[in-house]
Amino acid sequence: MEPLRSIDRLSLNQITTDRLNMSEAVEACVRAEVPWIALWRHKVAEAGLAESKRLVRDAGLRVSSLCRGGYFPAATATERKKRMDDNRRAVEEAAELGTDVLVLVCGPAPDRDIDFARKTVEEAIAELAPFARSHGVKLGIEPLHPMYAAERSVINTLAQANTLAEQHDPQDVGVVVDAFHVWWDPELYGQIERARGRILGFHVSDWVVPVPDLLMGRGMMGDGVIELRRMRHAVEVAGYTGAIEVEIFNRQVWDMPGDEALALIKERYLQHV
Repeated sequence: MEPLRSIDRLSLNQITTDRLNMSEAVEACVRAEVPWIALWRHKVAEAGLAESKRLVRDAGLRVSSLCRGGYFPAATATERKKRMDDNRRAVEEAAELGTDVLVLVCGPAPDRDIDFARKTVEEAIAELAPFARSHGVKLGIEPLHPMYAAERSVINTLAQANTLAEQHDPQDVGVVVDAFHVWWDPELYGQIERARGRILGFHVSDWVVPVPDLLMGRGMMGDGVIELRRMRHAVEVAGYTGAIEVEIFNRQVWDMPGDEALALIKERYLQHV
C-alpha cells in the first residue's frame, strides 16, 4: 500500500480547529496550502452564509462536504417536520457553498424504541433525497460508533448505512466512511467493497488507548491503533478518490495555534494515511 505523496486530497474538517472562526480557518488553510475544507453549519451560521461562501471562494479552497444534516427521529410530528425543514435548509446551504455532499448524522431515538427510530431515519432520507437531488446535493450517511447510539445516531455500522443507501440511486444517496467510527467492525472491508460507487467521503483521525473521552477523545493520525493506510487503500479500490477529511474532536488539538495544528496534520497525513 503506497503512501500518499502529496496533500492534494487533504481537507481540513472545520471541527478539528474548532477555536478558529471561518475567516481564521480559511486563512490557515491557505498558509498551509491545504486545498480543501469541510464546513460545519454552526460555523457557517456564525459568519453568515454569503460571507462564508465569499471567504472560501476568494481563498481558492474547495468544499469537500457540509456537516451536518440528519437528527431525523423526533418525539412528535411537529418536531419531526421542524427537523425536515432544517434538513432542507442544510441542502440549500450545501448547494450555495459549492459542495455536493451533505453529511447525515442520523440522530438517536427520542424514546427507547430504537427500531422505530431506524425506520424514521429510512423514511426521512427517502423524503429528503428528491429535494437534495433537485439542488445537486448527495446525502452521505455516516454510521457512528455504537457508543453513540443513544445520543447521536441509531445508524452504527457501515452495513446499516449501505442498506439504507442502496434504496436510492448512487447519485442521490451514499455513505461516509469515518475511520474512528468503523475501524473495529469485523465486516468493515467487505462493507467498503459493498459500498463501491457510493462512498461520498473518507474521514480520518485515530483511536487512542485508553479512550480519554467518548466525544473529545479522537487522536491525531498515528497516535492510536487504526490501520488508516489500509482503510484508505480499501476505499480507493472501491472507487473513492475524493478529498480525505481530517476530523478530530480533541481539546488539545483545538488549543493548538491554527498554523501549528495544520503543520502537524500535514505531517501525520503523509506519514499515516
